[in-house]
Amino acid sequence: MAESRRAVVIGGGIGGLTAAAALRTRGWQVTVLERARSLEPVGAAISLAPNSLRALDVIGLGDEIRDLAAWAGDGGVRTPRGRWLSRSSADAVAERFGGPLVLLHRATLIASLASRLPSDAVRTDAAATLADPGDAGRPARVRTADGELEADLVVGADGIRSAVRHALFPAHPGTVYSGFTAWRLVIPVPGAEFASHETWGRGRIWGTHPLKDGRVYAYAAAVTPAGEHAPDDERAELLRRFGDWHHPVPAVLAAARPEDVLRHDVHHIAHPLPAFHRGRVALLGDAAHAMPPTLGQGGNQAIEDAVVLAHHCDDLPAYTAARLPRTTAVARQAVRVARLNLMSGRVGIAVRDSAMAALSKAAPDLFLRGFDGIAGWRPPRPHYASGQATAGNR
Repeated sequence: MAESRRAVVIGGGIGGLTAAAALRTRGWQVTVLERARSLEPVGAAISLAPNSLRALDVIGLGDEIRDLAAWAGDGGVRTPRGRWLSRSSADAVAERFGGPLVLLHRATLIASLASRLPSDAVRTDAAATLADPGDAGRPARVRTADGELEADLVVGADGIRSAVRHALFPAHPGTVYSGFTAWRLVIPVPGAEFASHETWGRGRIWGTHPLKDGRVYAYAAAVTPAGEHAPDDERAELLRRFGDWHHPVPAVLAAARPEDVLRHDVHHIAHPLPAFHRGRVALLGDAAHAMPPTLGQGGNQAIEDAVVLAHHCDDLPAYTAARLPRTTAVARQAVRVARLNLMSGRVGIAVRDSAMAALSKAAPDLFLRGFDGIAGWRPPRPHYASGQATAGNR
């Protein structure tokens, strides 16, 4: 039997673990190197749209994750006083895109992905650097504290501050500040009943969504200078900025503790990379195309990247050709949406809100149409990495 090819994945996040699982289904021997001491992610929840759920079907995980869908009934966009600007339903989303939106904790997804790998495939507390990208005539080399690893393929899944990206494209300017900071928390909120929603204010947004395990996922964003932090704690900062907004925002903040709140400035890649590969190395996820979270597509696009990379593992230029145009378009759309929902001019906000309300009544599915080219994506069908097919692949 021919010896299996070896892949080294630098980064044990969602994209890296999906790539590892997808490559294993193609017969690769895979080692994942994660610099953190455990795979527990720093973060809160993640929304998975039908596009990434179809990608997870490739590794046999799609239906398991679909079972975690929690959204039901109406949801939509509101004003800080609670007026609905637009509404949609989980059924409408599923009907239009052929599957549900699923919201789950990142730790749950990470655990499910890791379960698709042998226990010795993932090495934590294992910082790694790219020593040589390799080429057609020689393997790539990855340097670790325990020595160098040679690989037929290296996957750079090391996030927004990717050292692999810088090693491949040192002249690229990297990421830029998106102009706003974000807060996230996942907590129990006893007795709080509400419809899933995102609320747009003046230079601020808030979102509240139920999880299937009974907890609530909340996030917020505000236009601020980069590098700012609350003088006391971030829960207090949220109270100052959002404490007088509509229900359930006050109830969520009342249930939160300072240590429940995560805050980070948002950065994105404004100038697309010239390619997502060089030599025997491929980039994916935030390392390749970091984008604002305003479409909820960062993790979704990383999952897409992973299964497409497994499909094109023998032809990295084809991987770049398949992923660079799509992710560039999605990232640019995310930037445009950020400008819309974080507007700060009163006149512009009034026009925006009036237009949204009027259009929502005239064409209720208008805002879903904006996701047609995103949520409708399907993996390369002729050569699924797993050969498994589910209802989500139809």
